[in-house]
Amino acid sequence: MVTFTSLLGATALLAGGGLAAQLTRVDYPNNATSKAQMYVYVPDRVVTNPPLVVVLHSCQSSAQSYFQNSKIPWRQGSDRKGYITVWPSSPNSGTCWDVSSRRSLSHNGGGDSQAIANMILYALDRYKADRSRVYVTGGSSGGMMSNVLAATYPELISAVSLYSGVPAGCFLSSSGQVAAWNNTCSGGQSRASAEQWGNVVRNMYPGYTGPRPKMQIWHGSTDGTLAPANYQETIKQWTNVFGVSQTPTSSLKNYPERNYQTDNYGEFVQGIYATGVGHSVPANLTASEQWFGL
Repeated sequence: MVTFTSLLGATALLAGGGLAAQLTRVDYPNNATSKAQMYVYVPDRVVTNPPLVVVLHSCQSSAQSYFQNSKIPWRQGSDRKGYITVWPSSPNSGTCWDVSSRRSLSHNGGGDSQAIANMILYALDRYKADRSRVYVTGGSSGGMMSNVLAATYPELISAVSLYSGVPAGCFLSSSGQVAAWNNTCSGGQSRASAEQWGNVVRNMYPGYTGPRPKMQIWHGSTDGTLAPANYQETIKQWTNVFGVSQTPTSSLKNYPERNYQTDNYGEFVQGIYATGVGHSVPANLTASEQWFGL
């Protein structure tokens, strides 16, 4: 007799008798106030000690719809290279991620960031993933949360590739509101020195002195939702965190796409500016996977 084993339902028997991986909701130990949901995609062929990629959706989206979006290529990458992807789903109204409350902007503060950190810890244990190869990516609100996770849980993440976001902490709400919109930040009017932005990151996890994830930052020049000025503010933030100059050490025009420019700020910070591209810059699987070392 042939039996088929499903890993937390991550594979499903199809009418034709074969197995095909599916996005599946899983329960995870969550001691955060946030009740974000966790979805996992385990490809049919998983490499030994697999890398883990966390994919964060935008506002007005969800784990399921982001997974099915043809412009979000991480399922295809997972199928080709055998890594596991985690797809958190926001519990908030409008499904934006909470990047405004102190709970989410603090290590172990109880907000969305802690819920996602709990998902990472669970996935590492449940799927025997490689703790040294955990990566985070996302667009728009997901890009903003990627920045926040890099600041609040750097010990869990090796690298980040974020699309069309804002600096970590830029959306802070003075009232402490969860998932609040910040017109000043979104409009590109939140300006600070590199040291001030760097302090915002450091203050999210006071006393942390360990390694931090390397940061790949994408933005479009005609972004009408999160103003392009946020790109340079984010570059200022992370170059300060890594203690490197805001002057690129190398640049490459028309890479990875025509009218894109890639600027490297040493080994750990890379900026990719897309001229003529609005909100949000399309995910580029090849360039993000290269940044992750996949």
